[in-house]
Amino acid sequence: MKPAPFAYKKPRTLDEAIALLGENPDARILAGGQSLMATLNMRLSAPSLLIDINGIEGLGEIALKDGAQNGVIEIGALARHVQAERSETIATHAPLIACAMPTIAHPAIRTRGTLGGSIAFADPAAELPACLLALDGEVDAQGPKGKRTIKAGDYFQGLYETALGPQEILTAIRLPAANKDTRVGFAELARRHGDYAIVGLAASARADGKGLKDVRLAYFGVGATPLRPLKSEAALSRGDIDAAVAALDLDPHDDIQATAAVKKHLAGVLLRRVAAQLMEQRA
Repeated sequence: MKPAPFAYKKPRTLDEAIALLGENPDARILAGGQSLMATLNMRLSAPSLLIDINGIEGLGEIALKDGAQNGVIEIGALARHVQAERSETIATHAPLIACAMPTIAHPAIRTRGTLGGSIAFADPAAELPACLLALDGEVDAQGPKGKRTIKAGDYFQGLYETALGPQEILTAIRLPAANKDTRVGFAELARRHGDYAIVGLAASARADGKGLKDVRLAYFGVGATPLRPLKSEAALSRGDIDAAVAALDLDPHDDIQATAAVKKHLAGVLLRRVAAQLMEQRA
């Protein structure tokens, strides 16, 4: 299929892009376009205007800010998946993102897709939104009232719904830099490599002697947003993996990939795998 007719503009500044959004309420932002192009071609989306932000400078950088010990990793919205996949900064200071990158779609898509686009689209079956939540990261957005920062726990609000305002543009993702106590885990189950996961799990924690603390689990593919099972986090912090699995309070729905019962079973399987990853690093 072909998309419905639309106008196209390529602003050179954020202010220009924000103004265009204000003038065209149904406009869509074009970054990597790996999700948007599909919805356009299937006519699931029919904006009157595409605003291509790829000409705006300064939105594609990956940098460590404020030093490694208590610093943050700032990822510009236009940073490509392949940049993150090959980045030494990501590998060293954001290892959970490094673990997730090879599982995202296929090389051709990772070459064009952007991290900001994935977070802005907020597909509940995608890897990066769950990683952002597991790491307790945050998002920078800019709109007509200026710049603001949104915590990951407040950002995902429903199926493909986020806290971004109608005239706001996501400009960066910020994650706490990993240190010697950081522990991460990641696993997903998909029918074929590169497919959306049937169920996936991203996790972070901190070493605490022979145990773990600050455990954060973020499931994807089992709800309208990435989901944290708080009771399971508490059990895993006590080192009780069986209790963590028993406490899973996910309520997935049947979909074209699997029944709700299968998804819930697989969620427990992944929890054991990811818990083992966290424990091995702890040791």
